Amino acid sequence: MVLSGKLITELGIKTPAEKFYKLFAAELHEAQVICERVHHTKLHEGEDWHDTATVKHWTYVIDGEVHTCYDTLEEVDEQNKKNTWKLFGGDIDKHYKSFKLTLQVIDKAEDGTAVAKWTVEFEKINEDIHPPNGWMDYISQCTRDVDAHLSKARAARKD
Repeated sequence: MVLSGKLITELGIKTPAEKFYKLFAAELHEAQVICERVHHTKLHEGEDWHDTATVKHWTYVIDGEVHTCYDTLEEVDEQNKKNTWKLFGGDIDKHYKSFKLTLQVIDKAEDGTAVAKWTVEFEKINEDIHPPNGWMDYISQCTRDVDAHLSKARAARKD
């Protein structure tokens, strides 16, 4: 059995790529207000949510269970609207030696729609651990929550 792997999902969104990416690049602390499955977030170390030296603590729900972990921002590529976070501690360390989450937001069409491409890279601590398939559902739901929130705000400004 393979110990490491990669899961990828691409989700169509109504929000323009720049606006969707901005939430994750500069307003990540808003996730707990927007995403139903994010229960709580807080800065664990550091003062800036979007600095690579900052450690954030997360409490979230996957597969109906409350989980916790920490993250650090590992890579920022503003030009390609791409960020990578390293997740560790809490429930992550119980199952994985390494766990990375990457978001890239890609403009899709002239109508302002885009694609949110999420990649989960992981290395399991042993062969008995299942791949993090629950993360894909969690990511999909959070993407829908953020897209709906940003689309609603966008529509309200047009009125």
